[in-house]
Amino acid sequence: MITIAIRHDVSVVMVCNGGIRPYSHPLITLKIVPSGPDEADKWIAETITPNDVLITSDIPLAAKAVENDAIVIKPDGSCLTKDNIGNILASRDLMSDIRAADPFHQSKSKPLSATDKGQFNQALDQALTKS
Repeated sequence: MITIAIRHDVSVVMVCNGGIRPYSHPLITLKIVPSGPDEADKWIAETITPNDVLITSDIPLAAKAVENDAIVIKPDGSCLTKDNIGNILASRDLMSDIRAADPFHQSKSKPLSATDKGQFNQALDQALTKS
């Protein structure tokens, strides 16, 4: 991700509440937010602007970013848009309810494959070319 951003001469803001080692490059900024639930998400939702690129697996955060006309890419390379975020958010909420009702329900999420990583790199490259 960082290599692609640098190649496009695009600044990157990494948001966290600690635990990420600073990256030494003039285009890379580390924004440390207060500790607490969803503090990074709150900062991103309040700060993101149209055509910013957000990389996240957090569907509720992605929905807020899409509302602000940001470009949202998941780590597997899939893009979240105004056309698909409603269904994805509804599916996420349904699965959350199922997990809450059945503590033995196991997640079917799989680790990122080499194909996923390639799709992510391609999606990010395209997004940065557009923005």
